Amino acid sequence: MPWGSITSRWVLLPSPAECDHVMLTHLNSEPQPPARVVVLGARGFIGRTLVAALQRAGIAALPVSSGDLDLTTDGAAHRLAAMLQPHDAVVMLAALTPDKGRGLQPFLTNIHMAASLCGALGKVTPAQVVYLSSDSVYPIATGLVSEASCAEPDDLYGVMHLAREMMLKSATKAPAAVLRSTLVYGAEDTHNSYGPNRLRRMAQKDGKITLFGEGEETRDHILVDDVAALTLLVFSHRSSGTLNVATGRSISYAELAQKVAALFDKPIDIIGTSRQTPITHRHFDVTAIHKAFPTFNFTPLDKGLAKAHAEMLRQG
Repeated sequence: MPWGSITSRWVLLPSPAECDHVMLTHLNSEPQPPARVVVLGARGFIGRTLVAALQRAGIAALPVSSGDLDLTTDGAAHRLAAMLQPHDAVVMLAALTPDKGRGLQPFLTNIHMAASLCGALGKVTPAQVVYLSSDSVYPIATGLVSEASCAEPDDLYGVMHLAREMMLKSATKAPAAVLRSTLVYGAEDTHNSYGPNRLRRMAQKDGKITLFGEGEETRDHILVDDVAALTLLVFSHRSSGTLNVATGRSISYAELAQKVAALFDKPIDIIGTSRQTPITHRHFDVTAIHKAFPTFNFTPLDKGLAKAHAEMLRQG
């Protein structure tokens, strides 16, 4: 059965654990911008930021949103193939995010999107394929995560990302880079995931921040601008392999709430709740990022939070 004809009765599933440990390697000995970048999911939170970064860098881009091409429709693979050129770098950002649900139907929809891309890649081999995946491919019980960690997802959302990684890598002979991102924040995020975005909005709307438990969990948070900047580096080096996109600095939600609250002129209450889930922690070993891009520096959390806060106020 061809990639583009996937149905709800046929789904490519990964093995229970994926431990190939293919680290990021550069095919360009010297950085060189791609001729053009095709951005699938261009109107999403990360997509808009990436398209803007490409424009600032003077790199030609073809932004493709669901309004331009719905990857879940019949014939999407053929229509996408007609857009692609052999010199393109293609980045896959299009996905239903967890706020749309983590159940079976969002899983199947996301797999269908990837199948359409795979169908197009079977017709046209671009210069590079980049997939923005998620750290949800790693089990939450893994406290310290590196590229050497086995991908063993805990839920269908993580399984979906791992399946899409494997689908794309198997569908093309082009160099393929998989970027497994941690929690991303920024003023224009629409997902309202539990992190700086939601805490900031709670503080603005209600004058208080409500935490899960007492906010003991520790997580890594990365500014959307840094995700875009790292993706541009992957393009310019024509990199392939797997890279975790995280800062290497985790923080508890309690401390994060204090930082967010301090940005407001009015007092913000921070309220704990009865704990419903076990306390978990996640930290990243980011040695691979520093080896791959030794001159790259992450935006410090305090600076990133202040930037997102100022942008929120400007947007009203």
